[in-house]
Amino acid sequence: MAIPVTGKVLIDTNVFIDYLRQELHADWVFGRVGNTIRFLSSIVLMELRLGADTPKRKRMVDKIKSAFPGDRLIAPSPQLFDEAGRLFRTLYGDGSGFTDRLGPINDLLIALTAKQIGATVITSNLAEFNRIKEHLQGLSVASPGLERTIPMS
Repeated sequence: MAIPVTGKVLIDTNVFIDYLRQELHADWVFGRVGNTIRFLSSIVLMELRLGADTPKRKRMVDKIKSAFPGDRLIAPSPQLFDEAGRLFRTLYGDGSGFTDRLGPINDLLIALTAKQIGATVITSNLAEFNRIKEHLQGLSVASPGLERTIPMS
């Protein structure tokens, strides 16, 4: 049975991209989902900035950033970067099959940060985050459709 998401949430980059491209998930982006405390990962902000290649897109990223109080912008600790490297090896070996390893590393850093603060990752990339979850006990993942992909424990 699916359970509505409550508590802390860390929103993945693809949720913001869906908003920017198709105006989806505005409630998540601007904090209108009840009983949640939203966090913005510095990794997600970096990914959004990398895609902001026009003045309009830069303004939209500024608007997204301003929708989060300063204490809700969080960065992975050095320990989490170390753990991401170890977890990458577990999941992907040496990563030789990737043309770009940054995407998977960024997902691992987002997942590890969410776990560290006790937040649910809100993502449209359920397959990848559920794969990470298999090796990261305690990680909670949900779609932006407001339901967990696993029962609460």
